[in-house]
Order: sequence, then structure tokens, then C-alpha cells
Amino acid sequence: MTIPPLRTSGALPPGSTIGIIGGGQLGRMTALAAARLGYRCHIFTPESDSPAAQVSAAVTIADYEDRAALERFAEAVDVVTFEFENVPADSVRLLAEHKPVRPDWNVLRIAQDRLFEKRFFNDIGVATAPWREVTSPESLAAAIAEIGCPSILKTTRLGYDGKGQVKITEDTSPAEAWSRMGAPVGVLEGFVDFSCEVSVIVARGLDGRMASFDVVENRHANHILDTTIAPADLSPDLAERARDIAEASARALNLVGLLAVEMFVARDGRIIANEMAPRPHNSGHWTMDACLTDQFEQFVRAVCGLPLGCPDRHSDAEMQNLIGDDVDAWLDILREPGARLHLYGKAEARTGRKMGHVNRLRPRKA
Repeated sequence: MTIPPLRTSGALPPGSTIGIIGGGQLGRMTALAAARLGYRCHIFTPESDSPAAQVSAAVTIADYEDRAALERFAEAVDVVTFEFENVPADSVRLLAEHKPVRPDWNVLRIAQDRLFEKRFFNDIGVATAPWREVTSPESLAAAIAEIGCPSILKTTRLGYDGKGQVKITEDTSPAEAWSRMGAPVGVLEGFVDFSCEVSVIVARGLDGRMASFDVVENRHANHILDTTIAPADLSPDLAERARDIAEASARALNLVGLLAVEMFVARDGRIIANEMAPRPHNSGHWTMDACLTDQFEQFVRAVCGLPLGCPDRHSDAEMQNLIGDDVDAWLDILREPGARLHLYGKAEARTGRKMGHVNRLRPRKA
């Protein structure tokens, strides 16, 4: 059967190919969602046997800065997106010269640099923790004097799951902290007295329409997300303010795609933006089993110019990451009523490595 072209303006018809930069588990779950809608995925990654490539129609294995490989990749796909931020923005800009890139490469440029990210939030009137740019042990000492202790020194790029971060106390030597951070530029952030961390994932389509998932609470262990609880136990007013921040951010970025915004709920009632990610997010994995449209299908819909799906939650859920040898319990999880197991196809379980996740569903309360 020949599927006729869709009449929706800008929509890619089934059978089109989505190019995904990055071969990790987010790309894998995006490719699986794309296949349900009739799309093929082509992965660009330097890794062999990557989780995303295992379930995709094609893969280009090359360095992210290999210009010739990038151009061949662009010719083979109809639209380009990315599944993580640690991709050279110039490489994504090169792809944008050949094919639509969604979200835009400039969104990536902002999200992959903590300085740009914090300035962005503050410029649109969204509060963040107090922060200072630091470029030397001396400027770090001056920033500590302004912000105080405790605080935390972070790299501006490439830090995630607690990497590239140094806690600053009154006993910390600025020179030692600078050396441990190990980057030419950093950000010193003041600590926030918060009651919980929450996140909101919002999709925005080509037509500017948006759809937000419910606000969720995130709990961490060893600086890595351990559990996400959906929905977060917040007042309706706080939940609405969190969604407003995410939607205002997506609008200001002129985003086409998916945006996750992590926030702190301060004990004094303020909501403070922490980080954002313009792609599917670990704190959205619960949607795969508890929502009418999950975050990965929503991501595909937005990137391909389709109408957004309904993000409504039909069940309450708790998502637990399987990190390192947690995955050894996979068979017990499969025996557990109400548990939905998702494994990422990674051959080796290492300390701190996300091997999969499990969603545990409960009847929706409200």
C-alpha cells in the first residue's frame, strides 16, 4: 500500500528518515517510537554497537567532527535531531546547511554551556541559584567571597551525573578546587535550600503549539537520577508555575522538539531553574507506560512536523533507573506485577552506567 503524503504543512510522511546524532539509550527509545509511526532512523555516532544503532535502519560510525561523514549523513536523511548535548555545535550547524535540524543548532549551543544556559534563564525572567563565571583560582576566590559557602564549582561544558563538579566549603582551597574541576572556565553556584527537585517536559511543534507532561519529582543517589515520581506532590499553584517556566523557555528558544527543564522547589516557595535539555530526558521515562503519548513519540511528532499527541497521564508511576549491576535483577522485575522493564542493550554493566529502567504503575489518584 502506498501511503499518500500528509497534508499537514511541513509534515514528513511515513517512510522518511530521521537522522539522530548520538547512539545512546535516548536515541534507541526515540528510534523505537519512530518505527511505530512508520519512520526509519539513521544514527550518527562514533561508537560501534551502540544502543540506538541496534534498533535503527542505518548507522554512520564516525567522529562528530568528521565533515565528510556529516555531509554524507545529511544526504541520507530527511530531518536531523540529537539525543544528547555533548555534540559540537559547529557540526550541527553544518548539518543545518543541508537539512532541517530540530531543535535548531542554536538551542543546542545554549543548552550545552552552563553560562549560556543561566544567562538565558535570567534574561527571560526565570530565577536561578546565584552564580558567577570563574576563569582562574583568583576569580574563584572572589566569587566564593560573594556567594559564600557552601557552594559548588561546575565546568561549563560536558559535566553530567555529578561529573566536573566540586563542592566548596569554608575549608576548601580555591586553588585545589580549581585544579580538581579541570577546565579553563567554570561556574560557581550558590546552594539552594530546597524541598525537592522537579522537572517538566514540554513539546513544541512547528506550528508553535505546546503540550506539557505532568510535573514530576526527581530523587538522586550519588549525583545520578535514581527515581522519578509522577506526579510530584505539589500544590496546583506550584505545579502551574513549574509548567509556565518550561513553556516560557520553549517559546523563548523558538523550540521545535522537546525540552526538559529541571527546577528546585525552594522551602520559601520559589521555583528556581537548574538545567535544561532540548531532547528526551531521563525524568520523562515514566511516560512510556503511564501516558497516552510518551515523550519519545512526542519528540518524533515534533521533529517530523506532526500534530502533537495528548500527554495526559492515565496512571501514576514511579520510574527507577537500573544503574550498574542493578540490571542483574531483570528477571525478578519481569516477575513483578505492575512493573514495566526497559533495557538499553548495553553489553557491560559498569559502576554509574545506566543499563535500563523500570516503570512501576499505580492507579491514578488525581
